[in-house]
Amino acid sequence: MSSDKSVGFVHLRVHTEFSLQDSVVRIPELVERTAALGMPAVAVTDQNNLFAMVKFYREALNLGVKPIIGVDVLLKSRAAPTRLTLLCKDPAGYQNVTNLVTRAYLEGQEKGVPLLAREWLDEKSTAGLIALSGAHDGDVGRALGNGKDADALATAREWQTLFGDRYYLELQRLGRPDDESFVAKTVGLSQQTGIPVVATNDVRFIAASDFESHEARVCIADGAQLADPARVRRYTEAQYLRSPEEMAALFADIPEALQNSVEIARRCSLPLKLGESRLPNYPLPEGVTVESFIREESRRGLEERERAFDQSQSARLDEYRARLDRELEVIAKMGFAGYFLIVADFIRWARGNGVPVGPGRGSGAGSLVAFSLRITDIDPLKYDLLFERFLNPERVSMPDFDIDFCMDGRDRVIEYVSQKYGRERVSQIITYGTMAAKAVVRDVGRVLGMGYGYVDKIAKLIPFELGITLDDAIEKEPELKRLYKEDEEIKNLIDLARSLEGLTRNAGMHAGGVVIAPSRLTEFAPLYADDKGGSVVTQFDKDDVEAAGLVKFDFLGLRTLTVIDRAVKLINALREQKGEAALDIAQLPMGDADTFKLMQEARTTAV
Repeated sequence: MSSDKSVGFVHLRVHTEFSLQDSVVRIPELVERTAALGMPAVAVTDQNNLFAMVKFYREALNLGVKPIIGVDVLLKSRAAPTRLTLLCKDPAGYQNVTNLVTRAYLEGQEKGVPLLAREWLDEKSTAGLIALSGAHDGDVGRALGNGKDADALATAREWQTLFGDRYYLELQRLGRPDDESFVAKTVGLSQQTGIPVVATNDVRFIAASDFESHEARVCIADGAQLADPARVRRYTEAQYLRSPEEMAALFADIPEALQNSVEIARRCSLPLKLGESRLPNYPLPEGVTVESFIREESRRGLEERERAFDQSQSARLDEYRARLDRELEVIAKMGFAGYFLIVADFIRWARGNGVPVGPGRGSGAGSLVAFSLRITDIDPLKYDLLFERFLNPERVSMPDFDIDFCMDGRDRVIEYVSQKYGRERVSQIITYGTMAAKAVVRDVGRVLGMGYGYVDKIAKLIPFELGITLDDAIEKEPELKRLYKEDEEIKNLIDLARSLEGLTRNAGMHAGGVVIAPSRLTEFAPLYADDKGGSVVTQFDKDDVEAAGLVKFDFLGLRTLTVIDRAVKLINALREQKGEAALDIAQLPMGDADTFKLMQEARTTAV
């Protein structure tokens, strides 16, 4: 970054779509616009989360923009919570933000809102962090706005004592009636205390023309209507990504507020290593390496499998052993021995504790090591399956077994893993719901005050196709295309819906992904829990969590296994009454003519 302090501005307060309720900023557009405006850096400070951190960091670096990682946190207060913006100055600051945000979700939720307790913030937990006062919404700003100047001074001094020269008083000119009096009071407080000021624009949308889309999103979250004169209007048309020139004109009388934004950006330096996987450690006997252990376990397992081989398999024993040695060599070379042992361990536990496990599917079924360790029950040589589709030294990527468990027992297996490796190291993974075509049309119709039946007819014209967009729907459905062209009200509805389509709208839990960390999870990713106190998940989705270094294991709940398990239990209960031997489905013939006849006749309900 340039050392010239005379000009320039950097946005340090930006909410993206990942704040879930109050922004329509998409990360690619944010970074592209920042670069186009000639700004060297930009911060993302989403509300109480780091959901977008990896996506933003990568996107910014790709376009030559310096990413500043931050978060808007809410502090517990006797009245309404107050705001504080935390920016990561260095790796220590990033670790502290991760810890604080995690703690807010796990310990600080009140009525579904994650809050930080003031006592959690001390010299250690705020090291490496730069704090912005929160402007009108911060505790200092609220005191100033309420005419409690002495309280504002005392509170500002407290923050100054804690953060030192890393605390800034925030100035905003967003077109609110009290902006000038607030700015004057804040500047006066700055002169009284020596705390520097910084200008921010509290960005919620990219262009001024996006204001209506933003307000529609806020109304969707609040259950309000756009035209309702009684609804609370918390935002202004000015909260877009203003250019440095616009900000310079806006704060021409306080140039140091602009210079300090650039200075803060210069102070923030957070090099992150993304894409380096860190496998958890598999517990081994004393003095044994993971490579020698998997070799012994695999050879022993193959010998056990050989006892059940048919004549054609037994004739190829040398081929089996050569294939096993070759696979083990590749696995050791790529550093994945521990991964295989971890998977084999929890599958062994599941089978030993009455949890049905699938025989294996996907490219993992091509591994003889997996067959030998009983991760799968499919002989890859018998069915001519290639190991290279699963692991290939020329295409280095983490192995990924798709493991099916009975729906009723899946959570028991995850609980076993949590106990074995430590709850602080095991978590499920977040997933994000988005505003899909049909739903967003209904949502926008509601905030526009349109009748339910009227909007429902429009929504039903959108073809029921997975992932369909409104643009696709208009092209595929002639009646929708006609209405869009001829009816101005419908055109406005669809255009507004289109501006929101695809935005992140909520957080949930990934159907099967579980991560096991080599140390505390929060050394890799912040954690999230919903307001119902449900299972803890990572704040990074399945792609970002792997980029952050964590290894994902798939624990897929398959209802078919549950149905089969119940059927076998019913059959065996009847057999026991008749004095017959129990049915073992592993011994059922793979080429049963009657079964294939049922499939040929499409008599395969629920399959």
